[in-house]
Amino acid sequence: MDMDLFLALALFAFVSSITPGPNNLMLMTSGANFGFRRTIPHMLGVGLGFVLMILLLGAGLVRLFDAYPVAYDLLKAISVVYLLFLAYKIATAAPVSKSADVGKPMTFLQAAAFQWVNPKAWAMALTAISAYTPSQSFGSVLLVGAVFGAINLPSVGSWTLLGQQLARILTNRTRLVAFNWTMAALLVASLYPVIWS
Repeated sequence: MDMDLFLALALFAFVSSITPGPNNLMLMTSGANFGFRRTIPHMLGVGLGFVLMILLLGAGLVRLFDAYPVAYDLLKAISVVYLLFLAYKIATAAPVSKSADVGKPMTFLQAAAFQWVNPKAWAMALTAISAYTPSQSFGSVLLVGAVFGAINLPSVGSWTLLGQQLARILTNRTRLVAFNWTMAALLVASLYPVIWS
């Protein structure tokens, strides 16, 4: 991969990783509700789960979706239903102090699996594979995965940190509930391009 293409890939990885989307909204919410340390497995699941997604798509899984276009529609429906469920869970989350036994941040495996129903993750991965692996060699796919791995984790970590800092002003139940409902509404709003595309 030449330097111009590598720099374009790095810029794409940064912009797509740092901008709002389901992962970042959920990480900010988790940071606000559970703190940075308890959200680390969630962050690692997002970062490593997305790299695995890129590697599997680049290794040929994308051809399966090309061969069976109905799979895209099925994935879209599953994504919408699951994101609506997550928005409900966020909106109705009780403050941690009153639900310490039941309120838990997303686990590593849950966050890694979530990448497969996250519309933004699919758009990012498909664009990365199609635009930045012109040779379609596995080496170029590995490079794309490595670049995303290096850039994605600090990017999603910044959203968790933002959520943790917001927790300082979310010190009463009313503010926390308003924050959770706002995050749930933004998560639902992130479905707009999926539903109407």
